[in-house]
Amino acid sequence: MSGVYPLLTLTQIKNLLQARFEEGFLTLRDLPQPSLFKDMDKATERIISAIKNNEKIMIIGDYDVDGVTSTTLMKLFFEEIDYAVEWIIPNRFRDGYGLSAQIVPRIAGTDLAITVDNGISAVYAAQVCKEAGIELIITDHHLLSQEIPECYAIINPKQERCTFPYEDLCGAQIAWYLIASLKNALGIQLNLLPYMELVAIAIIADMMPLLHINRMMVEAGIQALNKSSKPAIRAFLEHSQKETLSAEDIGFFLAPLLNSAGRMEDASYAVEFLSSTNIYDARVRLERLIGFNTLRKATEQEMTAKALAKVNTEHKVIVVEGKEWHEGVVGIVAARLARHHEKPCIVLSNDGKGGLKGSGRSFGACDLFSITNSCREYLEKFGGHQAAIGLSLQEHNVADFTEQLQLGYAKAGYVQEGFDPAIMGELHFSDISFELTGLIKEFEPYGQANPTPKFISKKVEILQVQSLGKEGEHLRFSFAQEGIVIPGVQFKTRQTYDVGSSVDIIYMVNENHFRGNVTLQLMIEKILG
Repeated sequence: MSGVYPLLTLTQIKNLLQARFEEGFLTLRDLPQPSLFKDMDKATERIISAIKNNEKIMIIGDYDVDGVTSTTLMKLFFEEIDYAVEWIIPNRFRDGYGLSAQIVPRIAGTDLAITVDNGISAVYAAQVCKEAGIELIITDHHLLSQEIPECYAIINPKQERCTFPYEDLCGAQIAWYLIASLKNALGIQLNLLPYMELVAIAIIADMMPLLHINRMMVEAGIQALNKSSKPAIRAFLEHSQKETLSAEDIGFFLAPLLNSAGRMEDASYAVEFLSSTNIYDARVRLERLIGFNTLRKATEQEMTAKALAKVNTEHKVIVVEGKEWHEGVVGIVAARLARHHEKPCIVLSNDGKGGLKGSGRSFGACDLFSITNSCREYLEKFGGHQAAIGLSLQEHNVADFTEQLQLGYAKAGYVQEGFDPAIMGELHFSDISFELTGLIKEFEPYGQANPTPKFISKKVEILQVQSLGKEGEHLRFSFAQEGIVIPGVQFKTRQTYDVGSSVDIIYMVNENHFRGNVTLQLMIEKILG
C-alpha cells in the first residue's frame, strides 16, 4: 500500500481534480432534453392518454433508497396534478425484487403499470402482466440481459438506440425526466426543483458517479434541500440538529435511515415518511425509521462478526454463507468484508431448504458484475452493476460457483498489489493548509468517480495517541513530520500504536469547526507501521 506515489504540490492537486471533469462543471442549462431517451415520448403519450381516459395507473417501485425516492417522486407528481394513482413497493422478504409474477395478482384491475428503478429483468412478469391485460411501461437504469421484457415502452439509458448522452444514471433521475416530459406535454406550470431534492438523495445513495449531470443534479438538489419546505426534510434536520445538509450527511445518515425500512420490514414506511404532509406525521414516521435503523445496525454487527470468521483469505473473490442470515443486511455485510479484506465479496443467506440469496460488493477496479456474469450457469437470479450485485442459487452449486469466480477474476487480469489507485499522491505536512482545504471544497460534492482526495505522508512520528468514544472505539493522534505537528482522528479501530514510532499514514484532510475555532485535522484511513 505504501508504494511509490508522486509527491504533490497544490497546483498538481488542482490539475488532478480538474482532470476528472472533461466537460467542466455543468449547470441546469446543460440538462439534455427528455425526448433523447428512447421511448420517452411514446411513454409520455401513453400516460397522458391514461390520464385523459381516467385509467387506473399503478407505480411499482423498489425497496432501496433509489426505488423509494423514485416512487415518492411519481406519487408527489400525480398528487400535484390531482390525478389519483396507486403505488406498491414489493416486500424484500415476501415478494423479492421489483416487478415479479407474484405481485401481478395484487395489481389486478390496473390499466397501466409504470415501474421505477426496476423491471428491465422482469421478462416473465411482463408476460404475466400482458396476459392480465395490464399495459406496462418500464423505467430502469440497471444493465440489460440478453432477453428484455415485452412491454409498451422501456426507458433505460443503457439500451441500444437510446440517444441520451449519459448512461450512468439512477432510477430517480429517469423518474424525474419522465415527470419533466409529462409536464412539457401537459403544458402545465410545475417547479421541478423541489423534485430534484429527492433525486440528489438517490444519486448519492445509489453510488452513481458524481460527474457530468449527476454532479450538477446533486449540487442543485442539495441547494433545494437546504431551502426545502418538505416536512420530512425539516424533521430530519431537526432530529440531526443540523441547519443544512451536505452530500456526506445524505450518504452516511439520511440514506441509511431510508434504506432501513426496506431492509428490516417494508420500504413503504420510507415512502410515507418522505411524502409526509405535516411536521407531526414526519416526526412520528422518522422515529419509526430510526427504530428500524437501530435494529439494522445491531443485526449487521452480529452478522459481520460471523461472516468474518468464515472468510477463506486465499480467495481473490470472497464468498461466505450462513444459515438464515438476515437478507436485509447481506449487502452491507458484503461491503464491510470487502473493505476489511480489500477484495470483492459475496455474502449469501441459506434459507435452510437448499436455496441461497445474497449480495455482492466489489473492491477497487474489479468489475464484480462481469466476473459473476461469467458464472451464470450456476445462478437462478442475477442482476446489478459493476460495484454491486444481487443473486440467488442452489446450495449444491456454491462450491463450483466460488471456484469459477476465482478463475474469472484471474482471467480478467486483476492484480492485488501494494498500490492504492484511490490515493492521489504523497503529501508533505508543509503543504497541508487552509488553501488546500479551500481547493478541495471547490470540487465538492465528492462520491463515486469523484472520490474525496486521499493522500499518503511518509515517515511521520506519532507524538501522542488517546482513545475516544464511549467504548474507546476511536483514536485521536498528534502527528509530526519535520517539526510540523498536525492532529488526526481514526474512527472505529481497535489497533494499538506506539508513541514515538515512525509510520506512513493514509488520510483525508478536513476542517474541524469547534466552538467558533477552525483547525485542520487528518481523517486517518490507515496507518502503516
